[in-house]
Amino acid sequence: MPQLKTLNDWLAYIESIHEQPMVLGLERMHEMIRRLGIRFDCPVITVAGTNGKGSTCAFLESICRAAGMKTALHTSPHLLRFNERALIDGREADDATLVAAMEAVERVRGELKLTYFEFTGLAVLTCFMRAEPDVVILEIGLGGRLDAMNAIDADAAVIATIGLDHTAILGDTREAIGYEKACVYRSGAPAVCADPDAPESVRAYAKAIGADYLECGRDFVVRHIEGAEDGAFDFECRGERLTHLPAPGLRGENQYRNAAGALAVLLRLREKLLSRCDWPAREKWVAIDRQAVETGLRAARIRARFETVADNPEIILDVGHNPQAAVVLAENLHAGARLGMRTLAVFGMLRDKDRQSVVALVKDEIDEWFVSGLPGPRGADLANLTGAMHAAGVAPECIRAFPSIEAALDAAVLAAKSNEVDGNFLTPNSPSKPLQNVEAQASGADRIIVFGSFVTVTEALEALEKRAARGF
Repeated sequence: MPQLKTLNDWLAYIESIHEQPMVLGLERMHEMIRRLGIRFDCPVITVAGTNGKGSTCAFLESICRAAGMKTALHTSPHLLRFNERALIDGREADDATLVAAMEAVERVRGELKLTYFEFTGLAVLTCFMRAEPDVVILEIGLGGRLDAMNAIDADAAVIATIGLDHTAILGDTREAIGYEKACVYRSGAPAVCADPDAPESVRAYAKAIGADYLECGRDFVVRHIEGAEDGAFDFECRGERLTHLPAPGLRGENQYRNAAGALAVLLRLREKLLSRCDWPAREKWVAIDRQAVETGLRAARIRARFETVADNPEIILDVGHNPQAAVVLAENLHAGARLGMRTLAVFGMLRDKDRQSVVALVKDEIDEWFVSGLPGPRGADLANLTGAMHAAGVAPECIRAFPSIEAALDAAVLAAKSNEVDGNFLTPNSPSKPLQNVEAQASGADRIIVFGSFVTVTEALEALEKRAARGF
């Protein structure tokens, strides 16, 4: 057993014990789950999807907590602290709890090599088992079939959306990717697909294993209430109707669909559990009633999913890093646009993402780009990034280059307040879109969208914390 004391010590050690960052397959996870004796005496819900996983998890957790349940929620990746990956009853697991769980994993690991995600995932699962929650919610990190969290047999599963991402691993068609994600479904268990354009591979897999399959638009629907200024909506799932539900606490049109997926899996799981006369926690699932749903929808929160983190100027964070996410981001930006308001983008992406498509899909909603390369072997450098932007049709005079996301954000804030830029220009030309409302600009009416990668958003959050500490 290594003599490690702090959580950061353990994380550094875990990164060092496997020469590869990712090795697909569940054999090691199954063996370690057996050695650790990991099991849950409560329902487990697995959440997969190209986009929308984190938001769906947030709705599930929020509604369950509103019903009085003790929740355990795993998400990944984290933004600022590893502890974000393990929420117990809405609070991050503390360092001591995580270190104790990592020690437990190491004690039984022996000569078995584990990847970072396997080791840390096992530690999170150990924390959850020891916490004795009423429900466990597990976000899938990559795909579904071979993701480490899929080693846990869930009582219900939901796929949020299916798009083209990680194509080198999951396949280059929605049908291939749909199959990989559908493998989180289990025989006889509620299996929800919240994507309104579900690939046939998802339906076929659910049918082949005998899952209790529910599909958006067929088995459950969400409808906006015409004329409702408060964003209220109606939801119906196999005959059960919830009318005039409050707008989700998360911003964006896509959040109605994510909320619908969460509601569908919860209501179907509740029905199955309450049909079991021997279920010891019946009262907790009975408590998932209209009041819990309303409270949970309003209270749901998640970092960096079209999240406003500052005013004057308005700063929005969104991790959108693939074409499907870019479509949603463009819709949300367009819906929030106001006359005379400019949109400034702070932008950086990874080299293995479809940079050109992402930029092409969102460029019409953005007036100026403040860009930086990202660190690490996966990060796209400035030449790579700006080349993709030019190919996507962004005019060179609309792009400003900076050595870091922090510098790009500082310049964007300055530009939004004073229409001045302090940075390294790619060209000396003025922006191609003139200000339409000087008074609105001077008052800080512009907005800044930070997007392109979890890395981009993390660096922006760290920069914002520094600005707050300096009193800016």
